[in-house]
Amino acid sequence: MELKEIQNLIKFVAKSGASEVSLEMGDIKITIKTDKGEAVAPVAAIQQVAPVAVAPAAEPVAEPATPVAPVTPTAAGDTAADGHTVKSPIIGTFYRKPSPDKPNFVEVGDRVAEGDPLCVIEAMKLFNEIEAETSGTIVKILVDDSTPVEFDQPLFVIDPA
Repeated sequence: MELKEIQNLIKFVAKSGASEVSLEMGDIKITIKTDKGEAVAPVAAIQQVAPVAVAPAAEPVAEPATPVAPVTPTAAGDTAADGHTVKSPIIGTFYRKPSPDKPNFVEVGDRVAEGDPLCVIEAMKLFNEIEAETSGTIVKILVDDSTPVEFDQPLFVIDPA
């Protein structure tokens, strides 16, 4: 099964309203799960059922080192002391602006009310607005604009005082 076929299947399942679909084709098993209650991108799990024979490589090839941006670890205790941490509810691309020609939703030091938009996360061409879960002041913005985010990744710290 080609990647394009899998992507089309994911889109079809998302539009159909089904909560879970499993498909087995030979030695490949695909399970697609969606959450009907929220606007969440579908998740696909592909599992190889039968082993595939792979020819051993003659010599290992050294790959060039890819520079990785340093990640500042934020332990739950650190952010809890600073305020409330807003985490990503989905996997996608983080954007601080509603569109390229508009200003950022929030900046450090801005006062927000519960329900105010903080950012958008794009997942499968759907833009999901992330709202403040509590009122307060933005203390930290933990993610750079236009970068990928993971589920439950901290995005903002809000001081409720």
